[in-house]
Amino acid sequence: IKTLLIDLDPQANATTGLSELIVESKNNIYDVILDDKSVKESITKTSFSYLDIIESTNDLVGAEIELVGVMAREYQLKKALETIEGQYDIIIIDCPPSLSLLTVMALVSSNSLLVPLQTEFFALEGLTQLMKTIERIKVNLNPDLEIQGILLTMYDRRNKLSSQVEQ
Repeated sequence: IKTLLIDLDPQANATTGLSELIVESKNNIYDVILDDKSVKESITKTSFSYLDIIESTNDLVGAEIELVGVMAREYQLKKALETIEGQYDIIIIDCPPSLSLLTVMALVSSNSLLVPLQTEFFALEGLTQLMKTIERIKVNLNPDLEIQGILLTMYDRRNKLSSQVEQ
């Protein structure tokens, strides 16, 4: 399965996690969203033939402020990704752990989402906010968006709270 991973998180953990596999760095997602670089010029090959990445950078921290004056900023990523439509079987967008403009851009650009959820009480509160945001996005920006599933993380069978969160 030909896969493109887009690291849209300013923390750049996906980029760091794959750094040993990256063949040659190119432009990053900041360049695509804010400097109008093409997605094709920003795709970095990895040592796996089936996996490419568009790297992140901590410059994304200021992206929301820099995009304030941009019309239809929620569609910046979607517009850029249309240029590579059909070239990948799956595109995975790694989002920041907050409901920011970057997350909204990812949701507008996506067909479906997989929600990683820590099995702890406060994560459920965040999930409630995310569900409300998804509904707003479906109504106003992307009616085709569907939740593929929830992936429980840091699950501990010995912990009663983990079981309660799962239920």
